[in-house]
Amino acid sequence: MTAPGYRRHVGLFSATMLIAGSMIGSGVFIVAADMIRTGHSGAFLLAAWGLTAVLTLFAALSYGELAGLFPQAGGQYTYLREIYGAATGFLYGWTFFVVIECGTIAAVAVGFGKYLGTFFPAITDTAWIGPHLDVPLMKVNHAISVGPYHLGLTPSRLSGVAVVVFLSMVNLYGVKLGARIQNLFTVAKIGGLAALVLLGLLLKPPVAAAQAPFLPADGSPFLPFLTALLVVQTGSMFSADAWNSITFIAGEVKEPKRTIPYSLLIGTTLVCGLYVLANLAYLKVLGPAGIANAPQDRVGSAALQALLGSGGGLIMAGSILISMFGCLNGLVLSGARVYQRMAEDGLFYPSAASLNEHGVPAFGLWIQALWTCLLTLTGTYGQLLDFVMLPTILFYIFTVGGVFLLRWRQPDLQRPVRVWGYPLVPALYILGATAIVGALFLYRPSYSWPGLVLVALGLPVYLAVRPRVALRSEP
Repeated sequence: MTAPGYRRHVGLFSATMLIAGSMIGSGVFIVAADMIRTGHSGAFLLAAWGLTAVLTLFAALSYGELAGLFPQAGGQYTYLREIYGAATGFLYGWTFFVVIECGTIAAVAVGFGKYLGTFFPAITDTAWIGPHLDVPLMKVNHAISVGPYHLGLTPSRLSGVAVVVFLSMVNLYGVKLGARIQNLFTVAKIGGLAALVLLGLLLKPPVAAAQAPFLPADGSPFLPFLTALLVVQTGSMFSADAWNSITFIAGEVKEPKRTIPYSLLIGTTLVCGLYVLANLAYLKVLGPAGIANAPQDRVGSAALQALLGSGGGLIMAGSILISMFGCLNGLVLSGARVYQRMAEDGLFYPSAASLNEHGVPAFGLWIQALWTCLLTLTGTYGQLLDFVMLPTILFYIFTVGGVFLLRWRQPDLQRPVRVWGYPLVPALYILGATAIVGALFLYRPSYSWPGLVLVALGLPVYLAVRPRVALRSEP
């Protein structure tokens, strides 16, 4: 039996919790180490997170106008298709499925398994279950390399697979249940992150942290301040990504024309504010050198351990597990709605267009889980995410640019919500994001060119499905 349509069960609070829960994963507890190793100083770290916060908020404000215009399931895919046509929409949807969404879920799921090993030592990523394959490092040219890959099943990857399958099953029973789980875990993770901030800012660590800039022992060359600020956005923007997840389930949101823009504003402001404060706490407790040298880059654990002793590391590991579980639920819940909308347009498997008796795209959930589990077993998801950051930002630029195009082409279109600060806010986002793209091309080619190749691989697939799109367009 197929339901006639989505059920609108998600209000403002649940929408905001979905955004916050999808944004807060493990990145905020980890990426500061690499950011300090690139920029060296505490001032640089705070400036980088400040830039991320401003750009994320400006993008969210711009999406608010588009969400009011197109309050249907599919979110960014729908916006791009309506503004630029089916080909652009498909290329985004292709990249979203192949790497952005499924790759993110896989990365967080295996990270969940690794942190679970803190409490259960048998859950490790170093012991193989069954056969495995090691693929050595392969250099494409002097600047771009891929690998090494370690393909197979480990206890931590098996734990990640189990969590993905479990949450996919839970979300088969309707968005109301998924939203309740999301609300519970998001409130818990916001509380945990807020506690880390308060402990870090209010407690005095046993040993005062040196605030001198971090100087790499290997004498690595310094990037200019502005260049480094742009390059490290791959870490901080990835940690603050998934803020647009609420737009994917617009068909299940109450009064979406207003609820979605308000939740975007509240959710992104809340999370980005916590991120900046968390990094301020890291600096106070550890200092730049302590952050850069944190064991396995686990900056959050190192900070809490410095404050509370060995028990602090376990408390942080538990908090991160809660954070990642809630992040996984938000990603699993929202992603399948994009494939359902693509299938309605003839751009995905036809079976994905149907909803089950609970108003849920069950086929989309399961095919998402299947591909995610395969990515988990390959162990290549981390590099795939690195590759895709550039096309992810490019699609954000195109989407925000759509605000200008629609204002020009359809100035009389009724807009329930308008971008605050137009045209300055969307223009500044496009300027800042374009500068990041340019810096990645110049200084991080391994992050940029492979990402564009992944997008380009969608072109022959689109040409194959285009006849079906034409049939759908006929009256």
